Amino acid sequence: MAGLDQGTVAENARRVRAELGEAARRSGREPGDVRLLTAVKYVELEDLPVLAQAGLTLVGENRAQQLEAKAAAHPELTWHFIGALQSRKVKQILPLVELIHSVASDSALRQLERHAASGTEILLEVNVAEEEGKAGIAPADLPGYLDRSPVPVAGLMTMPPFAEDPEASRPLFAALRALTERHGLRELSMGTSQDYVVAVEEGATIVRLGSVFFR
Repeated sequence: MAGLDQGTVAENARRVRAELGEAARRSGREPGDVRLLTAVKYVELEDLPVLAQAGLTLVGENRAQQLEAKAAAHPELTWHFIGALQSRKVKQILPLVELIHSVASDSALRQLERHAASGTEILLEVNVAEEEGKAGIAPADLPGYLDRSPVPVAGLMTMPPFAEDPEASRPLFAALRALTERHGLRELSMGTSQDYVVAVEEGATIVRLGSVFFR
């Protein structure tokens, strides 16, 4: 995705912020309680200033190598890692990001322990739908991961199955919210371009959006 149109991105950002604000109020919160993260996996490095000019300064990258290049070129942006976390990439990622959204293995926890002094917080990825072959911790295994984590766990993340109807994600988002409340966690990363309004209504504190800004 190259050659982003500044006007299109800015207008979409305004619309999305308004929708998020309304959804936050419906859930008894303030608009500022929800952070808007732009997923930049398909955004070229040279187009990142277009996002910044639209006020989209919290960004997430899925790939460690691309994260390294983009974060070096644009340190004015706040970076999160939102892709599948490979344990061998932990050392590369940690210095670059404020938050890792996708910790879901003991091998990643072991690597985090080796670099715990970085102070970076993590989210544990939970496979709330318990889909076969999909990344994420089973809900029943969450307490053990919380006990074993060598770094602060700020909250949880999930990626529900794709569905045409955003309402299909609601019970899964509600289940993740219940897990965060049960364990006294503060961050809830859920909701993408297909279902972000429902995610905020169910308590999301971070939504991860990409294509909605560019079309």
